Amino acid sequence: MSKVYIILENGRVFEGESFGAEGETIGELVFTTGVVGYVETLTDPSYAGQIIMHTFPEMGNYGIIHEDYESWKCHANGIVVRNWCKTPSNFRCEETLDDFLKTQGVVGICGVDTREITQIIRETGVMNAMITSQKPDGVPEEVKSYKIKDAVSETSTKSPYMIAPKGEARYSVALIDYGAKRNIIRELLSFGCKVTVFPHNTKADEILALKPDGVMLSNGAGDPSDNTECIQEIKNLLGKVPMFGICLGHQLLALAAGGKTEKLRYGHRGGNQPVRELESGRVYITSQNHGYAVVADSLDSKIAKLSYVNLNDNTCEGLDYPSLRAYSLQFHPEAHAGPQDMRSTFEKFIDLMDGGEL
Repeated sequence: MSKVYIILENGRVFEGESFGAEGETIGELVFTTGVVGYVETLTDPSYAGQIIMHTFPEMGNYGIIHEDYESWKCHANGIVVRNWCKTPSNFRCEETLDDFLKTQGVVGICGVDTREITQIIRETGVMNAMITSQKPDGVPEEVKSYKIKDAVSETSTKSPYMIAPKGEARYSVALIDYGAKRNIIRELLSFGCKVTVFPHNTKADEILALKPDGVMLSNGAGDPSDNTECIQEIKNLLGKVPMFGICLGHQLLALAAGGKTEKLRYGHRGGNQPVRELESGRVYITSQNHGYAVVADSLDSKIAKLSYVNLNDNTCEGLDYPSLRAYSLQFHPEAHAGPQDMRSTFEKFIDLMDGGEL
């Protein structure tokens, strides 16, 4: 393996070894605390434009399993690990992590102190970074100026398609794809939903013409406030059909309802994020991947009701809109990979489509 460097936007440089594809890459450097689930993480469209650093020191020990993909490819710009396993051991393994990254054209660096880099991000905040084979002389201007752009349009489906459940479909759901994970569709299918997936820029009238029982707003990447056209179409849907938003969908729904979002210092990423349900006081462990949060106080209390909060920083993790028959979650209830504590929140959507109330 050849020598490579990771240059942080604040000027810190770490020397390591190359793995995965050769070349140079720039992205927003973020860390995830997941112990397992790197296959799902790497194929999650929500990581578009980012360099993923894993805090768990050993990655790749069970190889790559194609059945566990959350989309058709790796959307991340790069990967940073302490060690990667060259000889994975798992009966489902189909290729090594290194071979996967080479096939996907994703640049990686290993052998760096991921603990120290994580501490830098926690203290300073998320920042841009570059992985390069050239020893740096200062921070390149392109690192300083990098910004994630067009992440939703690049990861969304280009044309509508429909997936039917096994057996008779009990409900018809329109899923607006802002970078949707496959497991959202799997969960809807398991509840007897026929799912029609629409591109991110689909007009509300086109969706309503399908006469769906409910609308699902998917996860996705980037700054939610950049998606002005998507927000407008959600406004045109609000109150006309039951609606459920996850992650970016949660943020877009809040913006459509008149709220605001803010960028977090280093976000929430991993399968061990504690969330409290305000109504019951019960605490759940959740899977999350986001760098922005809804400012709960920015919403009219007559329209939106805070339902969940993050126990680490008290940020908004869920909202109910009773008069609009809509609700949303910042965390991932479909949790693939991650804990299954919150799968029951899909039942809330089913109840709404059955005529229930929030």
